[in-house]
Amino acid sequence: MQAVHNTHSKVMGYLLWILGFLGAHRFYYGKPLTGTLWFFTLGLLGIGWLIDLFLIPAMDREADLRFNAGATDYSVAWILLTFLGAFGVHRFYLGKWLTGLLYLCTGGLFLLGVLYDFWTLNTQVSLANAQRT
Repeated sequence: MQAVHNTHSKVMGYLLWILGFLGAHRFYYGKPLTGTLWFFTLGLLGIGWLIDLFLIPAMDREADLRFNAGATDYSVAWILLTFLGAFGVHRFYLGKWLTGLLYLCTGGLFLLGVLYDFWTLNTQVSLANAQRT
């Protein structure tokens, strides 16, 4: 049986759920397709958002199984992306200095890079953690 490491936080998931009608918690748990759907439909008109209140523990368990644990913290990376993504701070945190500087000078590569990172940040952190072990 595979050892389960706590990569994602339920507390962080519930905090992002408060903004969940925009899909923040779904992106955090590695569900970019439904995160995008929630973003454009306001959480399926609020219905999906309310249902997610009860689904967060399962999404947390699934993310813990899917992604590599390690020194790079998923919650820190997500906070940096969410609030400082246009400045590339999350990229500096991941050790990606060149793209961090590029984001800093271009507003997150004109915000398209930030959108890309919302889709791929969990994988980026997981790869960083796998390379450090």
